[in-house]
Amino acid sequence: MTIRAVVWDVDDTLFDYTTADREGMRAHLAAEGQLARYGGAEAALARWREITDRQWARYAAGEVTFPDQRRDRVRVFLDAELTDAEADAWFQRYLGYYEAAWRLFPDVLPALEALAASHRHAVLSNSSITVQEHKLRALGLLDRFESVLCAAELGVSKPQPGAFLAACEALRLPPHEVAYVGDHPEIDGRGAAEAGLMSVWIDRGTACAQAAGEVVAHRISTLAELPALVRTDTRFGAPSTFG
Repeated sequence: MTIRAVVWDVDDTLFDYTTADREGMRAHLAAEGQLARYGGAEAALARWREITDRQWARYAAGEVTFPDQRRDRVRVFLDAELTDAEADAWFQRYLGYYEAAWRLFPDVLPALEALAASHRHAVLSNSSITVQEHKLRALGLLDRFESVLCAAELGVSKPQPGAFLAACEALRLPPHEVAYVGDHPEIDGRGAAEAGLMSVWIDRGTACAQAAGEVVAHRISTLAELPALVRTDTRFGAPSTFG
Protein backbone atom coordinates (compact mmCIF):
# COMPACT_ATOMS: atom_id res chain seq x y z
CA MET A 1 0.00 0.00 0.00
CA THR A 2 1.01 3.64 -0.39
CA ILE A 3 0.69 5.95 2.59
CA ARG A 4 -0.29 9.43 1.43
CA ALA A 5 -1.00 11.16 4.76
CA VAL A 6 0.03 11.06 8.38
CA VAL A 7 -2.45 11.90 11.14
CA TRP A 8 -0.90 12.82 14.46
CA ASP A 9 -1.83 12.64 18.09
CA VAL A 10 -0.60 15.70 20.02
CA ASP A 11 -0.03 15.12 23.73
CA ASP A 12 3.05 13.00 24.49
CA THR A 13 3.49 12.44 20.73
CA LEU A 14 4.41 15.88 19.36
CA PHE A 15 4.29 17.79 22.61
CA ASP A 16 5.86 16.68 25.92
CA TYR A 17 2.63 16.82 27.90
CA THR A 18 3.81 14.69 30.82
CA THR A 19 6.78 16.92 31.61
CA ALA A 20 4.79 20.14 31.13
CA ASP A 21 1.98 18.87 33.36
CA ARG A 22 4.41 17.87 36.12
CA GLU A 23 6.43 21.08 35.98
CA GLY A 24 3.34 23.25 35.71
CA MET A 25 1.50 21.56 38.58
CA ARG A 26 4.57 21.62 40.82
CA ALA A 27 4.95 25.38 40.30
CA HIS A 28 1.21 25.96 40.69
CA LEU A 29 0.92 24.05 43.96
CA ALA A 30 3.97 25.81 45.34
CA ALA A 31 2.42 29.19 44.48
CA GLU A 32 -0.90 28.12 46.04
CA GLY A 33 0.83 26.86 49.20
CA GLN A 34 -0.70 23.42 48.73
CA LEU A 35 2.31 21.10 48.42
CA ALA A 36 2.49 20.30 52.13
CA ARG A 37 -1.05 18.89 52.32
CA TYR A 38 -0.06 16.05 49.96
CA GLY A 39 3.16 15.12 51.73
CA GLY A 40 5.44 16.64 49.12
CA ALA A 41 5.69 17.28 45.40
CA GLU A 42 5.96 13.69 44.16
CA ALA A 43 2.91 12.51 46.08
CA ALA A 44 0.92 15.51 44.88
CA LEU A 45 1.93 14.98 41.27
CA ALA A 46 1.09 11.28 41.41
CA ARG A 47 -2.31 12.10 42.86
CA TRP A 48 -2.99 14.73 40.18
CA ARG A 49 -2.05 12.33 37.38
CA GLU A 50 -4.21 9.55 38.82
CA ILE A 51 -7.21 11.88 39.02
CA THR A 52 -6.53 13.28 35.55
CA ASP A 53 -6.45 9.79 34.03
CA ARG A 54 -9.70 8.81 35.76
CA GLN A 55 -11.60 11.95 34.80
CA TRP A 56 -10.23 11.88 31.26
CA ALA A 57 -11.56 8.32 30.88
CA ARG A 58 -15.01 9.56 31.92
CA TYR A 59 -14.83 12.30 29.30
CA ALA A 60 -13.65 9.86 26.59
CA ALA A 61 -16.59 7.60 27.45
CA GLY A 62 -19.00 10.50 26.96
CA GLU A 63 -20.00 10.70 30.63
CA VAL A 64 -18.97 14.35 31.12
CA THR A 65 -18.16 17.36 28.95
CA PHE A 66 -14.63 18.64 28.35
CA PRO A 67 -15.03 21.63 30.75
CA ASP A 68 -16.64 19.41 33.39
CA GLN A 69 -13.79 16.89 33.40
CA ARG A 70 -11.43 19.78 34.17
CA ARG A 71 -13.66 21.00 37.00
CA ASP A 72 -14.02 17.51 38.44
CA ARG A 73 -10.25 17.03 38.40
CA VAL A 74 -9.91 20.12 40.58
CA ARG A 75 -12.74 19.18 42.94
CA VAL A 76 -11.45 15.66 43.52
CA PHE A 77 -7.85 16.81 43.87
CA LEU A 78 -8.71 19.50 46.41
CA ASP A 79 -11.46 17.38 48.02
CA ALA A 80 -13.65 20.46 47.98
CA GLU A 81 -17.18 21.33 46.85
CA LEU A 82 -16.32 24.15 44.45
CA THR A 83 -18.62 26.07 42.16
CA ASP A 84 -17.90 25.90 38.45
CA ALA A 85 -16.41 29.40 38.62
CA GLU A 86 -14.13 28.49 41.54
CA ALA A 87 -12.92 25.30 39.86
CA ASP A 88 -12.37 27.14 36.57
CA ALA A 89 -10.36 29.86 38.33
CA TRP A 90 -8.08 27.30 40.04
CA PHE A 91 -7.53 25.45 36.78
CA GLN A 92 -6.85 28.69 34.92
CA ARG A 93 -4.11 29.59 37.41
CA TYR A 94 -2.56 26.16 36.83
CA LEU A 95 -2.68 26.68 33.06
CA GLY A 96 -0.37 29.67 33.32
CA TYR A 97 2.40 27.52 34.81
CA TYR A 98 1.59 24.57 32.54
CA GLU A 99 1.82 26.62 29.35
CA ALA A 100 5.13 28.12 30.47
CA ALA A 101 6.55 24.57 30.39
CA TRP A 102 5.36 23.65 26.88
CA ARG A 103 8.04 22.02 24.72
CA LEU A 104 8.14 19.90 21.57
CA PHE A 105 10.01 16.63 21.62
CA PRO A 106 13.34 17.12 19.80
CA ASP A 107 12.50 14.53 17.11
CA VAL A 108 9.29 16.29 15.99
CA LEU A 109 10.51 19.05 13.67
CA PRO A 110 13.05 16.84 11.85
CA ALA A 111 10.34 14.24 11.18
CA LEU A 112 7.83 16.81 9.94
CA GLU A 113 10.47 18.38 7.70
CA ALA A 114 11.43 14.99 6.27
CA LEU A 115 7.79 14.26 5.37
CA ALA A 116 6.71 17.78 4.39
CA ALA A 117 7.01 17.30 0.63
CA SER A 118 5.87 13.69 0.40
CA HIS A 119 2.92 13.38 2.78
CA ARG A 120 -0.12 15.36 3.87
CA HIS A 121 -0.61 15.95 7.59
CA ALA A 122 -3.51 16.32 10.03
CA VAL A 123 -4.18 16.05 13.76
CA LEU A 124 -6.64 13.86 15.63
CA SER A 125 -6.81 14.40 19.40
CA ASN A 126 -9.12 13.41 22.23
CA SER A 127 -9.03 17.00 23.46
CA SER A 128 -10.85 20.06 22.06
CA ILE A 129 -10.03 22.18 19.01
CA THR A 130 -9.78 25.33 21.12
CA VAL A 131 -7.14 23.73 23.35
CA GLN A 132 -5.14 21.99 20.64
CA GLU A 133 -5.15 24.77 18.06
CA HIS A 134 -3.89 27.16 20.73
CA LYS A 135 -1.19 24.68 21.70
CA LEU A 136 -0.09 23.97 18.13
CA ARG A 137 -0.03 27.68 17.31
CA ALA A 138 2.08 28.45 20.39
CA LEU A 139 4.49 25.66 19.48
CA GLY A 140 4.77 26.89 15.87
CA LEU A 141 3.16 23.81 14.31
CA LEU A 142 -0.41 24.75 13.41
CA ASP A 143 0.31 25.72 9.78
CA ARG A 144 1.84 22.30 9.11
CA PHE A 145 -1.54 20.53 9.34
CA GLU A 146 -4.41 20.58 6.86
CA SER A 147 -6.95 19.96 9.59
CA VAL A 148 -7.20 19.58 13.34
CA LEU A 149 -9.94 17.27 14.57
CA CYS A 150 -10.79 16.75 18.23
CA ALA A 151 -13.18 14.53 20.14
CA ALA A 152 -15.00 17.38 21.87
CA GLU A 153 -16.28 18.66 18.52
CA LEU A 154 -16.50 15.32 16.68
CA GLY A 155 -18.65 13.73 19.34
CA VAL A 156 -16.59 10.55 19.11
CA SER A 157 -13.22 9.81 20.69
CA LYS A 158 -10.30 7.44 20.17
CA PRO A 159 -10.14 4.44 20.23
CA GLN A 160 -13.55 4.32 18.54
CA PRO A 161 -13.20 3.75 14.78
CA GLY A 162 -15.39 6.75 14.00
CA ALA A 163 -12.76 9.16 15.28
CA PHE A 164 -10.05 7.78 12.99
CA LEU A 165 -12.43 7.53 10.05
CA ALA A 166 -13.41 11.18 10.52
CA ALA A 167 -9.75 12.12 10.06
CA CYS A 168 -9.58 10.08 6.86
CA GLU A 169 -12.75 11.71 5.59
CA ALA A 170 -11.32 15.15 6.28
CA LEU A 171 -8.33 14.23 4.10
CA ARG A 172 -10.57 12.54 1.49
CA LEU A 173 -8.43 9.43 1.66
CA PRO A 174 -9.29 5.80 2.41
CA PRO A 175 -7.99 4.48 5.75
CA HIS A 176 -5.37 2.23 4.15
CA GLU A 177 -3.64 5.30 2.70
CA VAL A 178 -3.37 7.02 6.07
CA ALA A 179 -0.94 6.42 8.94
CA TYR A 180 -1.79 7.36 12.50
CA VAL A 181 0.99 8.18 14.98
CA GLY A 182 0.27 8.23 18.71
CA ASP A 183 1.85 7.46 22.07
CA HIS A 184 -0.82 5.25 23.63
CA PRO A 185 -0.63 1.56 22.65
CA GLU A 186 -4.36 0.93 23.03
CA ILE A 187 -6.13 4.24 22.43
CA ASP A 188 -3.87 5.14 19.50
CA GLY A 189 -2.13 1.93 18.45
CA ARG A 190 -4.91 -0.62 18.54
CA GLY A 191 -7.61 1.94 17.82
CA ALA A 192 -6.02 3.08 14.56
CA ALA A 193 -5.25 -0.48 13.44
CA GLU A 194 -8.81 -1.63 14.03
CA ALA A 195 -10.11 1.35 12.03
CA GLY A 196 -8.00 0.24 9.05
CA LEU A 197 -5.20 2.80 9.22
CA MET A 198 -1.49 2.06 9.27
CA SER A 199 -0.95 2.23 13.02
CA VAL A 200 2.30 3.59 14.45
CA TRP A 201 2.98 3.58 18.18
CA ILE A 202 5.69 6.01 19.27
CA ASP A 203 6.90 4.37 22.48
CA ARG A 204 8.33 7.19 24.58
CA GLY A 205 8.59 5.00 27.67
CA THR A 206 5.52 6.36 29.44
CA ALA A 207 3.75 4.43 32.16
CA CYS A 208 0.98 3.29 29.79
CA ALA A 209 3.55 2.00 27.33
CA GLN A 210 5.41 0.03 29.96
CA ALA A 211 2.16 -1.56 31.11
CA ALA A 212 1.01 -2.46 27.60
CA GLY A 213 0.27 -5.99 26.64
CA GLU A 214 0.27 -7.28 23.07
CA VAL A 215 -0.68 -4.49 20.67
CA VAL A 216 -1.14 -4.59 16.91
CA ALA A 217 0.87 -1.69 15.52
CA HIS A 218 4.23 -0.63 14.16
CA ARG A 219 6.37 0.28 17.14
CA ILE A 220 9.00 3.01 16.95
CA SER A 221 11.07 4.57 19.71
CA THR A 222 11.81 7.84 17.90
CA LEU A 223 10.11 9.78 15.11
CA ALA A 224 13.37 9.53 13.19
CA GLU A 225 12.15 6.03 12.25
CA LEU A 226 8.86 7.28 10.83
CA PRO A 227 9.83 8.55 7.34
CA ALA A 228 11.27 5.21 6.25
CA LEU A 229 8.28 3.37 7.69
CA VAL A 230 5.56 5.36 5.91
CA ARG A 231 7.48 5.42 2.62
CA THR A 232 7.63 1.63 2.53
CA ASP A 233 4.82 -0.23 0.81
CA THR A 234 3.53 -2.59 3.51
CA ARG A 235 0.66 -5.00 3.05
CA PHE A 236 -2.06 -3.95 5.47
CA GLY A 237 -3.13 -6.71 7.79
CA ALA A 238 0.38 -7.89 8.62
CA PRO A 239 1.68 -5.31 11.06
CA SER A 240 4.29 -6.10 13.65
CA THR A 241 3.15 -7.27 17.07
CA PHE A 242 4.92 -6.73 20.35
CA GLY A 243 4.43 -7.00 24.06
